This record gives sequence, C-alpha cells and structure tokens, in this order.
Amino acid sequence: MIADEFITRSRYWLIKEYPIKLGHCIYALPEAAIWGRSNPGSNSIGNLLVHLAGNVTEWIIGGVGGKKIERDRAQEFAQQQGGSGADLLARLEGVLREADAVLAKLTEADLKQKLIIQGRETTVMGAIYHVVEHFSMHTGQIMLLTKIYSPGAIKFYDDAGGIARPLWHEGKGLDEPAH
Repeated sequence: MIADEFITRSRYWLIKEYPIKLGHCIYALPEAAIWGRSNPGSNSIGNLLVHLAGNVTEWIIGGVGGKKIERDRAQEFAQQQGGSGADLLARLEGVLREADAVLAKLTEADLKQKLIIQGRETTVMGAIYHVVEHFSMHTGQIMLLTKIYSPGAIKFYDDAGGIARPLWHEGKGLDEPAH
C-alpha cells in the first residue's frame, strides 16, 4: 500500500540516511565550526542541529504522537553555545528514535487525521511530509557548511561511470555504535 510505503520511506530518511550524512559532517568539522556563524544573521551548525531536534519534537512527537511538549523555537536560533557536535548529534538521534517509535505505530487511517501544529491546520501525513522536507533542507545546509569549513572532507557519492554510487552508507547509523 502507498501509505505503508510513505511511512517506511519517511522513517528511513529520518532514522537512517539523514543522520548518517550529518554524522559524516559533524566528525569532519573542526569543533570551532559547530557554533561558528559567518555573520550575525546566519545560523551555526549547532543552531541547525538544535532546531532540527525541536522541529521533530514539536511536529512528530508532540503533534502526531500527542505528547505534551514545550518548545522555545526562537531560542534554538539565539543559542551561541551548548555542546560539542557529537553531543548535539547524539541528542538529535535520541529525538529521532522517539519520533520513529511514533511513526512505526501509524496506519493508513492515521495519516488522514487532522491536526493543528504551530497554529497551522494539517494532517498527520502533512506533518510527516513537512518534517522530512524540513530535515532535508537543513541537512543540505549543514553539508554545504561542512564543505566550506572542511573542504574535501566529505563525499557522499562516487560518480565514476556515470552512476551515483552512495558512499555515505558506510557511516554509523542510529542502530550502530557512535564514533
């Protein structure tokens, strides 16, 4: 069924591929780059990791899962320190495990359920879709910042022969020991 495939693929992106790519980035960066900002109006990698945890918590654990949560979204961006890259990634992975438990229980009928999250009307499916695309966007930002701070340190695909062969999957996932 398409609903099962949607849930399975969403769980895959959030619990496996994105965290592995983030791990490659975090462990390739000098520690000073985690909270570094290119200018006062930009976000650090640390801010983005904290923000991703807040977004997943609010939309999936709270919105879809029904758990009462408190979030200070503005503080996620105002924060200028708060742990190493490894610590921030571990906290995010803990949030993702909790979100994955919520997603694992969903049925096709659940996907149609109406919700209000951040004052916006949506459905469970809409909330999941939002979180996956949001996570993708910020993962891409972290990848770009990693390429700026640590040129040549990350490479996710081997394009030899015209076929993109993933290299990123050789990293640690949520179900494997940390670096």
